Amino acid sequence: MNFRNSGNPGSGRGQGNGGGRGRNNGGSCGTGGFCVCAKCGEKVPHQQGVKCTSVKCPKCGHIMVREELLKK
Repeated sequence: MNFRNSGNPGSGRGQGNGGGRGRNNGGSCGTGGFCVCAKCGEKVPHQQGVKCTSVKCPKCGHIMVREELLKK
């Protein structure tokens, strides 16, 4: 069956409420900022292209999170 020209309304993007924006409503935290340890509060500069959750705290070894996400 050919679904391309079946006459169904819509643009093929889905019918949900999310709008396809992904995480954080499509807004990333951008460059700069800090990764913060949720356990001890240690701050290290965020490195572009490296997720804070892949960085371990140099002080206690706990996983770091983006500073902007802790403030929410």
